[in-house]
Amino acid sequence: MARMAGLLGEEFAQFARSYEAAPAVGLRVNTLKLSAADFSTLSPFALKAVGPHEPDGFLVTDGSKPGSHPYHAAGLYYLQEPSAMVVGGIVAAQPGELVLDLAAAPGGKATHLAAQMQGRGLLVANDIHTGRARLLAENMTRWGAANILITSAEPEHLAAQFGPIFDRVLVDAPCSGEGMLRKLLFADKQGPFEWSEGMVLACARRQTAVLHTAAGLVKPGGRLVYATCTFAPEENEAVIAQFLGEFPQFELVDPPRFDGFGRGRPSWIDPALADEALEKCVRLWPHQFPGEGHFIAVMQRTDEEKPAAAVRAAVLTPPGKKELAIWRGFAREALRVELAEERLLLANGRLYLLPEAALATGKLHLIRYGLLLGELGKGHFRPDHALALALKPEEAALSANFAADSDEIAAYWQGLDLPSAGPDGWLLVAVDGFVLGWGKRVNGRVKNHYPRGLRWNGDWRLGREA
Repeated sequence: MARMAGLLGEEFAQFARSYEAAPAVGLRVNTLKLSAADFSTLSPFALKAVGPHEPDGFLVTDGSKPGSHPYHAAGLYYLQEPSAMVVGGIVAAQPGELVLDLAAAPGGKATHLAAQMQGRGLLVANDIHTGRARLLAENMTRWGAANILITSAEPEHLAAQFGPIFDRVLVDAPCSGEGMLRKLLFADKQGPFEWSEGMVLACARRQTAVLHTAAGLVKPGGRLVYATCTFAPEENEAVIAQFLGEFPQFELVDPPRFDGFGRGRPSWIDPALADEALEKCVRLWPHQFPGEGHFIAVMQRTDEEKPAAAVRAAVLTPPGKKELAIWRGFAREALRVELAEERLLLANGRLYLLPEAALATGKLHLIRYGLLLGELGKGHFRPDHALALALKPEEAALSANFAADSDEIAAYWQGLDLPSAGPDGWLLVAVDGFVLGWGKRVNGRVKNHYPRGLRWNGDWRLGREA
């Protein structure tokens, strides 16, 4: 705080007072499943629009815990810190593009980009830590995104495999996390806030290396977006200034500005530096914006006269005749939507539907490619949870819909079977018209196929787990 007082001067008193108020709870609606307006009508929580910069974002104003509601399990929204929502909005991924989120776990910004792309193009979401990449895959599954490739690879390996082919690359850089201090102060279980000036400098070195590698993944005319959740100028303006000095083919772009969007502070890295370009960066402050704080820089590659790198498409080996026959039998009986067989991929007994814009991946460590449809056994097919959350109830032959506060949803989320009259077979269990998972009806009873690791151990309506 002493360091921030030296940087902010007269602003510091207002900045310090912001730490007396609890952090805002934000959620961003999944527009792959419903509109923000429809969710506002449906929402059991009191909501306030986060602002015109993010039409799909809201603040939860009544103390509710949206993460403990079946709507969250159905993927209707992502709980996201309000200033973090700004990053995805500034990236502004477009349908049909090739987009890379280089440090994507746990998935807040990746889900935002997937919603923007509306199922078209390809989103590559990466994290170097395999455990975090698997958590990322779980969140993308709940989101219902299918045009994704989730990897766990070093940035250098991605650059070697793909080259400069991406329309947009996001580097949400690991940082000293100064913008997370208030959340820790108000957390139920406070962990240590590990911070030092040495950590700031170490983060800056790592960020510089990652950003340099990321430059080799942006195609001519493409955009590179750098973001941190820290206030430190060494990790923000200084990193960008050094990068631009070494990569003159990139220039800063001034993104659209809204209330509370502060500018970069070039004087913080050098009092004599009057670099107007660095002022194009965005700074979000907890005393000026309903969030914890972010830094964002948008850079465009300007050497458009150079030809773009060739995009290497994936070469698929289709499932064998026996496997394909098993899948077709399931699809004919259980689904009311056709999936492109030419994009089916069988790997280790699991059947995937790859995106239309599938890339060759070489020896990269893959966590998930496209939509996991399910597992092929001897003469039978077991659909995966990912397929359920990518479907609407009407896209299955059988479905059972229940109200969010019903006994049936409470029981299903706990992993219990349900009484249900009707024909036997796989069916989608839905909450207020949005799919929660699979069940299989046998003799008037729905066998529960909700994943064990996602079950709620108790009645969620009590507001706590048993």
